[in-house]
Amino acid sequence: MRLIKKVTAVSMASCMALSLAACGSSTSETTTAAAAEATEAAGDSSEAADAESTEAAAESTEAAASGEVANKDKPLVWFNRQPSNSSTGELDMTALNFNANTYYVGFDANQGAELQGTMVKDYIEANIDTIDRNGDGIIGYVLAIGDIGHNDSIARTRGVRNALGTAVEANGETDSTPVGTNTDGTSTIVKDGSLEVNGTTYTVRELASQEMKNSAGATWDAATAGNAINTWSASFGDSIDVVVSNNDGMGMSMFNAWSKDQGVPTFGYDANSDAVAAIAEGYGGTISQHADVQAYLTLRVLRNALDGVDINTGISVADEAGNVLSENEYVYNEEERSYYALNVAVTAENYQDYLDSTVTFAPVSNQLDAAEHPTKKVWLNIYNAADNFLSATYQPLLQKYDDLLNLEVEYIGGDGQTESNITNRLGNPSQYDAFAINMVKTDNAASYTGLLSQ
Repeated sequence: MRLIKKVTAVSMASCMALSLAACGSSTSETTTAAAAEATEAAGDSSEAADAESTEAAAESTEAAASGEVANKDKPLVWFNRQPSNSSTGELDMTALNFNANTYYVGFDANQGAELQGTMVKDYIEANIDTIDRNGDGIIGYVLAIGDIGHNDSIARTRGVRNALGTAVEANGETDSTPVGTNTDGTSTIVKDGSLEVNGTTYTVRELASQEMKNSAGATWDAATAGNAINTWSASFGDSIDVVVSNNDGMGMSMFNAWSKDQGVPTFGYDANSDAVAAIAEGYGGTISQHADVQAYLTLRVLRNALDGVDINTGISVADEAGNVLSENEYVYNEEERSYYALNVAVTAENYQDYLDSTVTFAPVSNQLDAAEHPTKKVWLNIYNAADNFLSATYQPLLQKYDDLLNLEVEYIGGDGQTESNITNRLGNPSQYDAFAINMVKTDNAASYTGLLSQ
């Protein structure tokens, strides 16, 4: 553009001189003076253009020398909530491909969901002589659903229903809709399942289920779950033989409010420290989603992108400090640009190995050399500061790994209700070298990428 301006100025000067001569000016002095003025003006414009071009080049060189990167090109990791359509579960590939250094870190939701359902089924079969509390031949369970629009919640609801034979298909998938109450087994959302154990056939029925959303709109709400189990138990108490929850936060709320005193096994998900410890007191079991591996991957992917090394350094390929993961601990889906930690069932047989959920994973707990990996600044948010898993397990792990990986992380805690509560605190993204984002709703990736694209 600047070159065009220079050429245009010179052309205008030439045209002006020719125009004056063609018009038959009264004297040659007039013509000559006008031409000289035009030429001088062109010269001034040319010098200005040259100066502007030189200044821009200097600015560009300075930016390159300082290593400045546009916010839209900085490394970005989505974690815990995968960008996706909350109604269909379809992945938001625009968000997952925001730039060349964008990835998702979570866990294998389907594998974990199947594992939870199997854990519940195995427990029922192993304790069949005592689990039917009122002896009616019906194994009744209640289900706390975290968020009807969250992929992980949907998967866990499906996993339990599939394993217990209560699943009903809708649009080619197991229906994950809450049933409300279903004490008579007439719901069209679920059906009665059956289990044959030691020659006896038992009916399995989902007595009740609901999304645990509070009046302010926050989902996965533990207090709401505690209230729900009190309501359910008041209505059909001795028909409840098993309590199942999409996570430990809600599971422990129900366990402490009712099922612990009643001796009713309660199953959750996340392997939070309090839930694991409660297994000794009758909590049925939980699923470890390898939060230690997830937290490591969340920051490791950013570290690798910031260092400009192969993205799998310290993941599938050992780094110079010896950090490396095995194929038993995670999988990578290249098409989805997503790293998924694998899940482990935590039960009475192995719970003592999982009592402290904030211990870093030994194979990836080696300190990086600060000279080779200088400190970088990361902006990271937790969608809900009150979420038990994220605040009591995930963030403490992140805070240990950020030291090991030489990352200075600013942690932002959201209210679990609105995206703006978080995005309003991303007012100056230029202060940071990378971003790790945990959305309130999986549909809302554009709320963040829009800020980074400005």
